[in-house]
Amino acid sequence: MARYDSILGTVGNTPVVRINRLAPAGVNVFVKVEAFNPLGSVKDRLALGVIEAAEKSGALKPGQTVIEATSGNTGIGLAMVCAAKGYPLVVTMAESFSIERRRLMRFLGAKVILTPPAGRAVGMVEKTVELAEKHGWFMTRQFENEANADMHSKTTAVEILNDFSGESLDYWVTGYGTGGTLKGVARVLREKSPKTKVVVCEPADAALIASHEPQAFNPDGSPAAGHPAWKPHPMQGWTPDFIGKLTNDAVEAHLIDQVLAVTGPEAIKLSQELALKEGIFCGITSGATFAGALKIAEAAPKGANILAMLPDTGERYLSTPLFADVPSDMTEEEVAIFRSTPMFTEPATA
Repeated sequence: MARYDSILGTVGNTPVVRINRLAPAGVNVFVKVEAFNPLGSVKDRLALGVIEAAEKSGALKPGQTVIEATSGNTGIGLAMVCAAKGYPLVVTMAESFSIERRRLMRFLGAKVILTPPAGRAVGMVEKTVELAEKHGWFMTRQFENEANADMHSKTTAVEILNDFSGESLDYWVTGYGTGGTLKGVARVLREKSPKTKVVVCEPADAALIASHEPQAFNPDGSPAAGHPAWKPHPMQGWTPDFIGKLTNDAVEAHLIDQVLAVTGPEAIKLSQELALKEGIFCGITSGATFAGALKIAEAAPKGANILAMLPDTGERYLSTPLFADVPSDMTEEEVAIFRSTPMFTEPATA
């Protein structure tokens, strides 16, 4: 049994799991299950990385309030790190994101400031800048903070290389939000495993990279405006309405070999199938990445090894379309099972 000085020691070292029932014959499909991080998502890595880098540089002072714009997972990870280290945390989040995310952050002690849905991600960022400048709070700047990508180079990428030591990793499939995972892992794979193809998935309704439309940036690296190719989609945390600096860095450095578009229904369907046929409980973004991995598997040579990132747990999506058809009361079939024995005349809820 492992022993840690704090919960922060449990971040990372997430498992790679083989897909057995959903993978096509002749191809090896694996998933890296980031829900095994202590607060259930890949963003726990980011949160720890940016806070510890800021502490080391002196940019974050003892007791200073931390602030970030988030779709939820980064805020939840930051809430954990800030709680463990004693920093107050304020997050801004568009009101359109799932309710359970804001409740989780508040449960961990964060203050959650909801911004109008029409402002989307850019509106969240703008509110963060306003509050930080007024109150002197520390902004973690997840979309352009190099400590984000560095954390993935030091942890996620190394774990992947170790998990495939002695054998080829032919394809690494990921989505992107901040671009930290993409940039941090892809640059290490380019150096240490150059034959690995980096495949990036993005929503069909927000195909920002594939659009080849430029994104304007402010001098500080923040997005100047919403991206013209962006439309609403159900993959919360994927592709905000701008291309962040870290994502743009990966594009300009030619770290991406292939870009795939994934529809919302595809993402939801594959998330559900991972649960029903593999016992893997994950969110819509995970279903989207896995959908991309299956598309790669269809054309991959026999014996190819494919690894897909699964960013978070399905519990972040209870109030979203992912659970729309999951009843809370007994179904007719369940009532029939209840009545098949004579212990009670009627079920508690029918």
